Amino acid sequence: MTTRAPAPLDPVHETDTAHGDPLFSGLPGDIEVSFEFFPPKTEKMAQTLWESVETLAPLGPRFVSVTYGAGGSTRERTHEQVVRLNRETAIPAAAHLTCVEATREEVDEVARHYWESGIRHIVALRGDPPDGGSRYTPHPGGYANAAELIAGLKEVGPFEISVGAYPEVHPDSADEQADLDNLKRKFDAGATRAITQFFFEPDCFFRFRDRAAAAGIDGEIVPGIMPVMSFAAVERMAGLCGTAIPGWMAGLFDGLDERPAARQLVSATIAAELCRRLYAGGERQFHFYTLNRAELSYAICHMLGLRPKEAA
Repeated sequence: MTTRAPAPLDPVHETDTAHGDPLFSGLPGDIEVSFEFFPPKTEKMAQTLWESVETLAPLGPRFVSVTYGAGGSTRERTHEQVVRLNRETAIPAAAHLTCVEATREEVDEVARHYWESGIRHIVALRGDPPDGGSRYTPHPGGYANAAELIAGLKEVGPFEISVGAYPEVHPDSADEQADLDNLKRKFDAGATRAITQFFFEPDCFFRFRDRAAAAGIDGEIVPGIMPVMSFAAVERMAGLCGTAIPGWMAGLFDGLDERPAARQLVSATIAAELCRRLYAGGERQFHFYTLNRAELSYAICHMLGLRPKEAA
């Protein structure tokens, strides 16, 4: 895990900010959002998922996505939830699909099942090894990477395709340029948009956005936002995906392990301010990693000016 010391405060600037307009004042709600869920393991978790969907649906998301476990470990549950979302809600549903531990024919068959079930949007990812520790190795006879997967999906049907992007470089990439080259290959293969891994500093995203543009990537790049449910859990996830946790963040969550309500307030504040600064930098699309909990994402959207749509 990489941490960075906080920048020294400018007292004049901080005073001007404190006495100026509220950080979220006057926002017109001209943003578009999407939400990510994971397939539930139990009936109780399924109830929580659908309560979250019902809470977030009135915000009129562009789409909601359902994740896919390493090695296809949640394949059936992912399919079940995506199809149900598509059938029982007015929200476009997207299914995650990976290359891991499957032949091309097996992956294509899953994609055909989605198409036949009315699913028109795939989140296409290379995926991670099921053990979480070893280096990724393509399956014999399988798609070697996300770019190959996208090309294969386009053979199955004209899917809308979202892909992953790493503002702080994918852990398996040799360097920053190799990572950008890989992202460009995914767009060249037919990706519609890229959704970033979570990050905590707005400049991290802005630098990545500028580098992508300089590399000739002109597709949509959507910032992925992770409201912190548990600081310890986020530390683990950040270590796996190479996300830097700012030095100031640990102090804000210190002492809140047994105070979940207070922890949620802190989490919403941090994520909302990140989004507000991204908004000030021109971003109008946001993708929220909900962890199947709605209230934090709903609160952040509300602070950004988004209100329930009348049609919903």
